[in-house]
Amino acid sequence: MSIEINEQEKIFILNTKHSTYMIKADDTGCLRHLYYGPSVPDKDLTFLQAGCDRGFSGNPYEKKLDRGYSFDTIPQEYSCHGTGDHRVYAAEAETEEGSRATDLRYESYRAEKGVYEPEGLPHVRPDEDAAQEETLRILMRDAVTDLTAELIYTVFSEKDVIERAVRLTNDSDRTLFLNKAASVCVDHQYGDFDIIHFHGRHCMERQPERLPVPTGVFSVQSGRGISSHHHNPFVIICDHDAGEDHGSCYGYMLMYSGSHKTEIEKDQTGSVRLVTGVNNDEFRWKLTPGETFQTPAVIMTFSDKGLGKLTRKFHRIIRENVIDRKYLNSERPVLLNSWEACYMEFNDEKMLELADGAKDLGIEMVVMDDGWFGDRDSDNSGLGDWFVNLNKIKCGLPELVRKINDKGLRFGIWMEPEMISEDSDLYRAHPEWALTDPDRKPVMARNQLVLDMTREDVREYLFNCISEILSSANIEYVKWDNNRGLDNLYSNALPEDRQGEVSHRYVLGMYDLLGRVTKAFPDVMIEGCCGGGGRFDAGMLFYCPQIWCSDNTDAINRLKIQRGTAYGYPVSAIGSHVSESPNQLTWRHSPLETRAAVAMSGTFGYELDPSRLTEEEKEEIRQEIREYRIYRKVIQSGRYFRLNIGGADPSRFSAERLPSLDFQAWEFVSDDRSEAFVFVAALSVEANAPFQLIRPDGLDPDMTYHIAGTDVTVSGAALMYNGLRLDMMRGDFPIRRIHLIEHL
Repeated sequence: MSIEINEQEKIFILNTKHSTYMIKADDTGCLRHLYYGPSVPDKDLTFLQAGCDRGFSGNPYEKKLDRGYSFDTIPQEYSCHGTGDHRVYAAEAETEEGSRATDLRYESYRAEKGVYEPEGLPHVRPDEDAAQEETLRILMRDAVTDLTAELIYTVFSEKDVIERAVRLTNDSDRTLFLNKAASVCVDHQYGDFDIIHFHGRHCMERQPERLPVPTGVFSVQSGRGISSHHHNPFVIICDHDAGEDHGSCYGYMLMYSGSHKTEIEKDQTGSVRLVTGVNNDEFRWKLTPGETFQTPAVIMTFSDKGLGKLTRKFHRIIRENVIDRKYLNSERPVLLNSWEACYMEFNDEKMLELADGAKDLGIEMVVMDDGWFGDRDSDNSGLGDWFVNLNKIKCGLPELVRKINDKGLRFGIWMEPEMISEDSDLYRAHPEWALTDPDRKPVMARNQLVLDMTREDVREYLFNCISEILSSANIEYVKWDNNRGLDNLYSNALPEDRQGEVSHRYVLGMYDLLGRVTKAFPDVMIEGCCGGGGRFDAGMLFYCPQIWCSDNTDAINRLKIQRGTAYGYPVSAIGSHVSESPNQLTWRHSPLETRAAVAMSGTFGYELDPSRLTEEEKEEIRQEIREYRIYRKVIQSGRYFRLNIGGADPSRFSAERLPSLDFQAWEFVSDDRSEAFVFVAALSVEANAPFQLIRPDGLDPDMTYHIAGTDVTVSGAALMYNGLRLDMMRGDFPIRRIHLIEHL
């Protein structure tokens, strides 16, 4: 069974295929964290913990004579403020009198079949056979305030995943205020750990950085109202010596698209605590009698076989259980987006010209980006006015889509529903719909404001606008953008004692709108976007099967961006396109073959104007698309590996050291291991360079493989253990693609 319970000892054991998670409620009602790691048959690991008087670590009143018993040193499941635990904590509730002490103790449990599905928030979806999953609910209560916390654990045993969330309910007859409500608290009592997090900035998102966990508190957070380009809500804690294929690794991925915070603390005893959830810096939630606050879910998984295995566990659960299953085996269309082709300077004739060029190249979809609506010739006006600009699209949107469909191409469109321009009919009619502080000039970004998604009337307006557009023509794809964060966290629709709820309510409103649109238009695929990769998280992937990875389309920069992204998120979700050379951001020249190979390691598409290509470039693109159709299934649904070159373990390099690496290599392997694609990119080349060796991974050692384009056949064992020789690579940023096929 996935869940085992010893009622007498109050021990709860969560078993996945390869891991065990153990909890115990002790005689004070403290819910202790006992163990998380490789599967063990043991039913009680309390012996791993021992009391010790640490000095200046207070004792709960009922243990006042036992100076070795302190919440300040005990590994806990859900720590609180004001109990004598001075480490980072998970929950704090404030009474109307101003007391912030919160003391949650074990009360009861319930185990049940199936998956917990929080209302209004993303979650891990059940498998087709939902009876495989089991859920444990542990109820804790504060005896003074009657605040309850229901800790919820859903076990996806076959996939080695535990999903956690918390429901905090006010069971009293007076109002409480939540000042902090984290989703997860985990204590790792023993170990020499590193932390891997994914930082960045606009156009350079999710750069992996690996650091020893320091003594003190290390924080990864966003207070921007979005999960952000700057700090992703996904972290890894791993053994100090862990690599791609060895060592213990723990992954924690928050399914949330707003302001978040993950705190990692190494305490006085050397224990490491992780707390993650909604960012409490701008958070104060009024909890009236009977009201419940639901935290976002967290996906947790463990690997004792290194970071590569951890990555593939996350890829599988997201592809199969977070993203809508209808996209599981669907092939993403090769598309041409109009943005870098012509920005906002287009009309219907230009769109038809792009469609002709796309058709000639073998592209499958044309996407009309920003500039088609309202009074929109620049990014200074028009947002909120979601009606077709007939001065640009003279034939009308239905006719334009029909003409493009008649060419054998599918059609997609760009929208930015959450934003509003001051220069718009909508703002002139409803200035109160924008998030602005009273009597202050708002912070501007891209000369636009943010619509108040906490308001039902705003969401209703947007749903009606979007529905009218999508119902008017055969639109099969929407790029859903968001080009600024939240700065003025004040809603005209909320009372003063609920203004601390704006940031989270905004995210809930955005999810509500996205959920309504996807339900009303199930055949329209939505690609998430937030100035590129500013909202690339598991919460968005619940609604959008793919996300535009970065506004930076430079292939060499994208190597690092996509590599960092793929630590937790599947390649089938990574929006990636080929753009012109020199790149419009970096002015870097790179070969078309390299740009295509990098874009293939994602959803694959183009950001260019076909009319500006030479005949040689056009033929090369036709060939690339033909080859991609061969690769597409394995790339989008196969297993992903970061590969070593010359013995260098790619997981051991921080973001700062990545540019000094000469090569990057990665691989996709089909589930049955009969086919693999290996990519090797050279970031620098040298004259008379030594040969390099690359070792493919994930192959069947007993299978014989043919190296496409050669007369070589070789065993999987030889490929993985001895490797392949890379001949000398020359030129600017050359690439090698190696196709391995089972030799029958």
